[in-house]
Amino acid sequence: MIKNNKLLEQFERDLKKREKADYHQNLKIFEGMYKEAVYLNAIPLKDPLDGLEVDIKIARVINSV
Repeated sequence: MIKNNKLLEQFERDLKKREKADYHQNLKIFEGMYKEAVYLNAIPLKDPLDGLEVDIKIARVINSV
């Protein structure tokens, strides 16, 4: 549980300043995650539209609030 939110925010700002984004490292991470998803048969989807109706219903409910 975070008790001092301002301290955490300051830490995150300092961390962003010290560690710049590395395109090549991020690409390696993405490729690894993609390969794992393919290995686990999570992608490619057999039917990309499967479950779309449920997503649309959820979106309508959320947007109507």
